[in-house]
Amino acid sequence: MPSRPMSKRRGVSRPSATAQHAHVLRQDPETAEHDPVVFHGSPSLAGRRLLVLALNLATWAAIGLVAAHLAGLAGWRVADILLFLCVLMATPWIAIGFWNAAIGLVLAHVARGGVEVAAPFLRGAREEGRVAGRTAILMTLRNEDPARAVARLKAVKADLDATAHGLQFDYFLLSDTSRPDVAQAEEAEVARWCEADAGRRIHYRRRDTNEGFKAGNIRDFCERWGADYDYMLPLDADSVMGASAILAMARILDRHPRIGILQSLVVGMPSASAFARIFQFGMRHGMRCYTLGASWWTGDCGPFWGHNALVRVKPFHAACHLPVLPGRPPLGGPILSHDQVEAVLMRRAGYEVRVMPVEGESYEENPPTIAEFVARDLRWCLGNMQYLRLQGLSGLKPVSRFQLLWAVLMFACVPAVPVALAVLPFAAAGLSAEAAEALGPETAWFYGGLLLLGQFPKLAGLLDVALTRGGVAAYGGPVRFLASALLEMTFSLLLGAITALATTRFLVGLTLGRVRAGWNGQVRDAHALSWASAWRGLWGQTLFGLLVGAALAVCAPALLFWTAPLLAGCWLAVPFAVVTADPRTGAWLAARGLCAIPEERRMPLILRRLAGPDTRDHLEQAA
Repeated sequence: MPSRPMSKRRGVSRPSATAQHAHVLRQDPETAEHDPVVFHGSPSLAGRRLLVLALNLATWAAIGLVAAHLAGLAGWRVADILLFLCVLMATPWIAIGFWNAAIGLVLAHVARGGVEVAAPFLRGAREEGRVAGRTAILMTLRNEDPARAVARLKAVKADLDATAHGLQFDYFLLSDTSRPDVAQAEEAEVARWCEADAGRRIHYRRRDTNEGFKAGNIRDFCERWGADYDYMLPLDADSVMGASAILAMARILDRHPRIGILQSLVVGMPSASAFARIFQFGMRHGMRCYTLGASWWTGDCGPFWGHNALVRVKPFHAACHLPVLPGRPPLGGPILSHDQVEAVLMRRAGYEVRVMPVEGESYEENPPTIAEFVARDLRWCLGNMQYLRLQGLSGLKPVSRFQLLWAVLMFACVPAVPVALAVLPFAAAGLSAEAAEALGPETAWFYGGLLLLGQFPKLAGLLDVALTRGGVAAYGGPVRFLASALLEMTFSLLLGAITALATTRFLVGLTLGRVRAGWNGQVRDAHALSWASAWRGLWGQTLFGLLVGAALAVCAPALLFWTAPLLAGCWLAVPFAVVTADPRTGAWLAARGLCAIPEERRMPLILRRLAGPDTRDHLEQAA
């Protein structure tokens, strides 16, 4: 029977390999036989990238020209110049989102075999067959609820053990927990699991320090036990994957030795939280066509999200060691957002990074309240800002270098909207009646077009569902689906205003050196949020919205109507936070089937296996 160590000492719990396995899978891409399915630097891929670049530049230029025209009509005052710059700053993000989603929608419903055109490695992925590679399934922990985390890993193991390939997988809980009470609970949970399961292929290790954060935790695994495995599958404490998805990914890596990282398309799990429920309804549709379109042109330089992905251990260990950034934290020191850096390093080493642009049994939990959501968003923001110091890395592919820059711009461009709203009253105050009348209709069309571009990825996803046979029925029918879509669109507008202000304030603090780096546990269960705590966290958004709204009411009352969708999130920030966190709101939505996901109507076995009472009660209610 394998050991069941609870010690923190280095080197304990080295699992013994059960066989000499899959030597062919350890070859380097330079020595591997050419793979005719996965194109590698082909002219076709280069042409796709040039086309997407041209489309985005043309969109940016067109929007810039219209914005310049409007600024010229207003007289090119200081306020007009600032508004023009804000438009230029905000446009790249919405432009690439539009084109990714548009391309994905065409691939899904117009082009013949479009999904496999974007992801040729999917051919035959669902076919039954032997899994040759040996895989370690890892769950990284830091001050998380041990019972919830172990329940998820137990569910994954049970699902895989029910197949003919269960012996190919071992399970590791890799703890960086710093709280003694949580560490003791972790050890007790693992001990109970090992006792119930005869300790088969279950391993637990806790580090004394959080060196290198999550990336350091994974690297420690690679250094101790990586030689015993072909692949590793990292899971977060809030994620879970079914056997069908894991086995399909393992067969792909078995067949395609050039692929170093294979990222699954992660979707939200059923949730008792209204906030998580509504958010993941929109996120699911916003990601579907977007990811398919992005995979069409990123190809072998795909994304890595750090979890729910199958990773080839040998090249990861050899080539994906993260550099320590110069300077002091938070922008210097260990890298926080490790995943995309590891992806570009894997690609630099000659291996492909691919994403599966189709939904499977790959799930995660989303934050249950806006407080946890904003905290997570700001951690990502800080990690992505560190990428500014990685542009000097040598040997990166051009697309990889763009992805690092794009990760920076994803947050660096966010202040454009709050700044534009703050400047708008000053711009309106100096306009003559004639100029205001001339600008009105054109500005309204321009503003509406930008809103449409920004929402297009979700609209494309909703259209994708409508065009898929049985798609709308899986979401509860056309009435519930349409009502859910309208609810989520309203939700996203309110949420966007709140998070934009939070990100802007955070970036100002980062510039002034008032931000600290760190990685800690997260609150994942649905829970109520008091009015007092909501006010403490969101008074800044409320005050900003009231000041801008009052200024517009005085200077340009007509503009207040047009900007209301952007300001409403600030006005309603506190009640929005309280209502969406209230478990009664989640129960009300669930009882009416609003913002439901297909897994609530037809639950996969992997979700039924979860032992958490919150999840079980919710699934039984939905069933």
